Amino acid sequence: MLVTILIILVVIIAAVLILAASRPNDFVVSRSASIKAPAETIFPLINDFKHWPSWSPFEKLDPNMKRTLSGAENGKGAAYAWEGNSKAGKGRMEIVNSVPSSLVSLRLDFEKPFRASNSVDFTLSPSGGNTSVTWTMRGGRPFIAKLMSLFMNFDALIGKDFEAGLDNLKRFAER
Repeated sequence: MLVTILIILVVIIAAVLILAASRPNDFVVSRSASIKAPAETIFPLINDFKHWPSWSPFEKLDPNMKRTLSGAENGKGAAYAWEGNSKAGKGRMEIVNSVPSSLVSLRLDFEKPFRASNSVDFTLSPSGGNTSVTWTMRGGRPFIAKLMSLFMNFDALIGKDFEAGLDNLKRFAER
């Protein structure tokens, strides 16, 4: 009886590990919002890290978070590092591409609570009197993340933060 239980347990564990290994090696999380403002109004709010506290949902994770701006004042080469509590973690982002009123691309490096490097794009597309803003994050998915994805929905988890950030950006830009 004990041997049968152990064999069943080993088969279940092996099946979970095989299923996790079969998950995609990369992830993409993307959310969009329509904002009643020209791209020229929205772009500086994303392209300049000094404006992020007014709309980024991640800014509210730790009121005592230490923030450091470096590099260019805005646009390509501007960098933002943070260190905060266990929710905020520690990391750095840098603008690696900036196309006025249409695209801001970031390299996002996390140190805590886990190490990861991702790319982030904010794409702005005028549409009538509105601007469609799309926030997309891409990155690799190591085995532990693949395993965790069997039990939690990463897209929903991060996506809700992107939706909150886009809602904040909308309120701030539409003033």
